[in-house]
Amino acid sequence: MSAAREPEAEPSEPESQRRLVDVVLRARTFGIIVVLGVLVLITALIQSRFVGGGEVRFILSQTALYALVAVGEAMVILTRNVDLSVGSVVGLSAYVSANMFGTHPGIPIVLVFLVGLGVGLGCGVITGAITAIGRVPSLVVTLAMLYIIRGVDTIIVGSGVVLASTEPNSFLNIPTATIFGLPDLALAVAVVVAIAAYYLNSYRSGRDLYAIGSDPDAARRAGIPVAKRVFTAFVISGGLAGLGGVVWASQYATIESTAASGLELQIIASVVVGGVAIFGGSGSVVGAALGALLLQTINSALNVIGVSSIWTEAISGLLLITAITLDRGIQLRVAAALRRRRVRLGA
Repeated sequence: MSAAREPEAEPSEPESQRRLVDVVLRARTFGIIVVLGVLVLITALIQSRFVGGGEVRFILSQTALYALVAVGEAMVILTRNVDLSVGSVVGLSAYVSANMFGTHPGIPIVLVFLVGLGVGLGCGVITGAITAIGRVPSLVVTLAMLYIIRGVDTIIVGSGVVLASTEPNSFLNIPTATIFGLPDLALAVAVVVAIAAYYLNSYRSGRDLYAIGSDPDAARRAGIPVAKRVFTAFVISGGLAGLGGVVWASQYATIESTAASGLELQIIASVVVGGVAIFGGSGSVVGAALGALLLQTINSALNVIGVSSIWTEAISGLLLITAITLDRGIQLRVAAALRRRRVRLGA
């Protein structure tokens, strides 16, 4: 007679908690899509031109920058850290990359993107090393880097300004270039989001980010190289912010030392509203990109119906507080459910 089949082992509490939280956060991602649909419908009823091809392309083009930087920020937040320096990195990269056209006429645009990427990677390496290797809280490190990088930017730029007249039309036309009616930028960023999502779901180093965010001490005891993974997340965040700076330069053309000031808060809002738990361990880069799309759609909708743009920041703040409160409520409910389950199994 064959041996009786042994019952499958119950998943550990941290794993069960993460699975439950992921289910709820996926529902939140679907909820964002629903909210987007309702928002577009209501705005279109008020002002029909909102659903015109030009407005849609504008929203997608604007979202591309925020979604690109949000992908890197999401990876950092997944590890229970935060990168407040991304706005300053975007500003520094925007000036350095745009200034290349004036100092090196005829420089290939691809090389300019590589320069922006290098600026971002350099900033990410410094931030990641201090946070991961030095074990200094990321909030402190990145807040300090925000001011340091912005200070360096101000010193470099001074009273100078990069004017659109010094940049080639091929560079300035990047935001408006389309393929099959869709912005090239939006399609390129969609590819980046897809690659990042595949990496997080399919590679052990990507899944390690979730484990670190769920419980850093448990991840360390399990043999996960926590410092290495956190360092990598910050480097990726810096690199994508650097590329975002080049995109910013192509969109706004005239660059000053204050470029992208305050961008970091909008990026964090996009990530958290998109379902990435501010406490780490749950969420997706797809949700972060959708969060960026939602906030940009709200911004455009308010503009179309004639509401002051200052309400955009207020709404972003309200959505951020709501998302964080919801995340905390989810964690408390999941923890309570797991405690009841543990009692029931032990009975």
